[in-house]
Amino acid sequence: MLTLRPITSDDIAIIRGWPPYPQEFRDLDYALREGGWLDEYHQKTGADILIADDDGEMTGFSIIAREPGGSAEFRIALHPEKLGQGIGKTIVHLSLAYGFSDIATTTIRLIVRKNNPRAKRLYEQLHFRQTGGCMEEIQGKPVEFDRMEIDRNTFFEVDMR
Repeated sequence: MLTLRPITSDDIAIIRGWPPYPQEFRDLDYALREGGWLDEYHQKTGADILIADDDGEMTGFSIIAREPGGSAEFRIALHPEKLGQGIGKTIVHLSLAYGFSDIATTTIRLIVRKNNPRAKRLYEQLHFRQTGGCMEEIQGKPVEFDRMEIDRNTFFEVDMR
């Protein structure tokens, strides 16, 4: 059974040792490496990094980074060998439940690459709504993103069905 738990320093070393992502997802690999998301969020106030544990096997991690005003940012990374197995949907759902367990969190938002239709479709299935777009610099290159968010009421209405 897949559960979430807080990250440990040992987990960081294990994640950095994961194999590279397949060619289709090569642009996402930076998130796992030195200077990636773990470094960016590990010491950030209000940020929780959660390990997705499936009966002792680390299948991925997610980040819920709370911000002033009741919003939180969401990120997710899967083990390269776990892509395309439906695990991401479970991790997203558990992460949202965790994020909304803080009564002060009213909205969880994310950015998704415009060239990642599988991820965008997943977020739409989970009732995220698109709120615009943005351009971010990733490893010195401009990357186009869609902004998406889900509010507490939508999450719990859908979750109760």
